[in-house]
Amino acid sequence: MMDEPNIDASFWSQRYQNRETPWDAGAITTPLKTYLDQVKDKELKILVPGSGHGHEAEYLHRQGFNQVYLLDVAPQPLADFAARVPNFPADHLLCQNFFSLADGNFDLILEQTFFCALPRSMRSAYARKMFDLLKKGGKLVGVLFAIEFENDGPPFGGSALEYQSYFEPYFDFKTFELCYNSILPRQRKEFFMILERRDRPQFIA
Repeated sequence: MMDEPNIDASFWSQRYQNRETPWDAGAITTPLKTYLDQVKDKELKILVPGSGHGHEAEYLHRQGFNQVYLLDVAPQPLADFAARVPNFPADHLLCQNFFSLADGNFDLILEQTFFCALPRSMRSAYARKMFDLLKKGGKLVGVLFAIEFENDGPPFGGSALEYQSYFEPYFDFKTFELCYNSILPRQRKEFFMILERRDRPQFIA
């Protein structure tokens, strides 16, 4: 297994510099596009963490959403995004560690190949940080891999029961099911989720 400390900013920067990004679909994928096409409020404050090349943010921006923020620990994909979408607000491009982001009041956070890139030991912290970043009633929406991978990650897979155990203290599950409209390479390999932030964490004694 890969040592977890090696999965850091330099690891990801090297992957982008070497164009080793097999997870990049080249455009927004169908599950998120289908969901976002139903979102009418263009003033929502939206975060795309672990954004990579930011296809979801580019799509939202071109649809008129003006409160979209990208976050990535590697500077290269954010620089590529800025060159590709020059009228995107520069101060909405956040090059920092996700866990160092100040707790905020986002309405919507999009999950697309970020969770699976984190070491497994960070998954509980991820769920808690999502809770802290969202405002009351805010939503975490996206896809998680529905398989385990044979090779050492990243990406790291998992099961529905495992994922649910991380999120249940912090979110109400509006949707969590096998994705019906994944892109071809990921068909039958993704869960689609819509999770709504609880008022406060609820832990089982």
